[in-house]
Amino acid sequence: MKKLSILLIAVIILLTACAPKAPEMPKAELPAGKAYAEGKEIYFVHTEASDAGVAEKLTGMMESPVILVPALANVPDEALANVYVFTNGLAGSGPFGFQADVFDNPPGTDGYSPLRRLNVAAWVDETKARELTSAADVLAAEAAGELTIEQPGVVINMPFVVWDGGQR
Repeated sequence: MKKLSILLIAVIILLTACAPKAPEMPKAELPAGKAYAEGKEIYFVHTEASDAGVAEKLTGMMESPVILVPALANVPDEALANVYVFTNGLAGSGPFGFQADVFDNPPGTDGYSPLRRLNVAAWVDETKARELTSAADVLAAEAAGELTIEQPGVVINMPFVVWDGGQR
């Protein structure tokens, strides 16, 4: 029995050594944007957008193609999470030159989706602008009358690549 086990192990090692190697998968690089979710710094990519102007703006900003997919605007609301983008306030890395985007529902939480409903946030009084790092902060500022938020009906595919507790 012992000889049979040794012979079986030797055959497995021999077959493994002779097996063809799997071809190397190509690696793709995408520029990642910095943002915030639940008070933590995260990184994400833009891959597709439902609006031509948004796709063009993001393509130029990231120097990487963001593909126009108008059908994304038809995704059911319950399949979407939110991203808050600022059009004024503190200077930063956001698409309009202001603070970094803020996401709700990061990976591992209920409601996570890479498909994001665009929320355009503007400070009512720019002199009172401050950096917001969570969706709760954004919604509290809106409730206090400090921010206005508009939803232009745009959906963007924005999967996270690095987040608190994980990465791809």
